[in-house]
Amino acid sequence: MAQQLMPMQSRTGRSNQRYGTQGERLVAGVVPLSQDKYHVLLIQSTRRGGWVLPKGGWETDEKTAQDAACREAWEEAGIIVKITYDLGLIPEKRKPEELSPQAPKAAYHFFEATVQKEEADWPERDKRGRRWFTYTQARGHLADRPELLDALDRCTMHR
Repeated sequence: MAQQLMPMQSRTGRSNQRYGTQGERLVAGVVPLSQDKYHVLLIQSTRRGGWVLPKGGWETDEKTAQDAACREAWEEAGIIVKITYDLGLIPEKRKPEELSPQAPKAAYHFFEATVQKEEADWPERDKRGRRWFTYTQARGHLADRPELLDALDRCTMHR
């Protein structure tokens, strides 16, 4: 994405959300790594306040899940990324009682990405912090999110 094409407003709502054959929300995300692969960038969750990977709904105007993942990385973390590896599909791992209308059943498609640039200003800057973590630190923060932990474990970062 070129600098001038980077919108400073996040998309909201689910009117353009893609859904799978079982009615699951299709979500795309990135495991954003430093150039040397020793650190991963996590962002603060707006819902629970903990640390998470950048991810969000794959929308109908986006050709690929990669496009959605790169947009989410920009909106949520203010990073320009280069996708380096397809980490594959990760099914929903939450129990039915953990699902809600705000957090419905989802299917996740994660990509490993190298962070090319961190911007000082981005769409969700006022809602989210971002911080670099080692693999071990990130595992601790993602322990209660098995689908995110799975994506981290699939990536090629240094352990």
